[in-house]
Amino acid sequence: MSTATQRRLPLAESAMVESIVADAMVVEPLVTERVAALDWQRVAASLDAEGHAVMYSMLSPEECASLAARYQVDEQFRSRVVMARHGYGRGEYKYFTYPMPGLIAGLRTALYPRLSGIANRWNEMMGIAVRYPDDHAEFLDRCHRAGQTRPTPLLLQYGEGDYNCLHQDLYGEHVFPLQVAFLLSKPAQDFTGGEFVLTEQRPRRQSRAIVVPLDQGSGVVFAVNNRPVQGTRGSYRVKMRHGVSRVLAGHRHTLGIIFHDAS
Repeated sequence: MSTATQRRLPLAESAMVESIVADAMVVEPLVTERVAALDWQRVAASLDAEGHAVMYSMLSPEECASLAARYQVDEQFRSRVVMARHGYGRGEYKYFTYPMPGLIAGLRTALYPRLSGIANRWNEMMGIAVRYPDDHAEFLDRCHRAGQTRPTPLLLQYGEGDYNCLHQDLYGEHVFPLQVAFLLSKPAQDFTGGEFVLTEQRPRRQSRAIVVPLDQGSGVVFAVNNRPVQGTRGSYRVKMRHGVSRVLAGHRHTLGIIFHDAS
């Protein structure tokens, strides 16, 4: 950050921005250890059965509070979206810019190779030719060469009465089929309502709604668009969407980790 930019920031915000640089240097090994400690057999089995899996206690309360506080520092973000202006719901979110805070970059880098094998297996089951490399940087290079250069990890902020309509985060030709959302606020203490919701649409059936309970610091990994389901005649595709139900009281913050960049 330039000296001129630092002078424009209030002292507290300037200190927070400086801490981002320090985070980038020290946090990734800790994140890698947490990701490696997950029960990936359980995660894969849940994704195959339901299209989502909960990753418990990935972030500490202090990390959650620090991430939520970053929402006020505009210099970390490339854009802000007010949902009501676009018919997306109510509330708002901001997309991070590069370079991202170390904790977020670390989560994105460490989670991707654990999920790429599942993504490749799913595509094979669905008859989709696309395969994903083991290294996230290599996949991002694929996105960037296709003109998808804008980072997609984001912070979402909801107040009383806010909600997020069912949607898919696609953003371009190259789409990684799994993404992760981390709840940064504490249910029943910071907010009520505001449940994470998934829907799946199977061929010739009505949509099924799935509510995923989350605690502060836990994440849910879920299908971005399609996932395979085993039928009597082989695998078929189920279309997934996700959203957040209306927040009844308080404030809710979420960190979204999307692995492909946007055009």
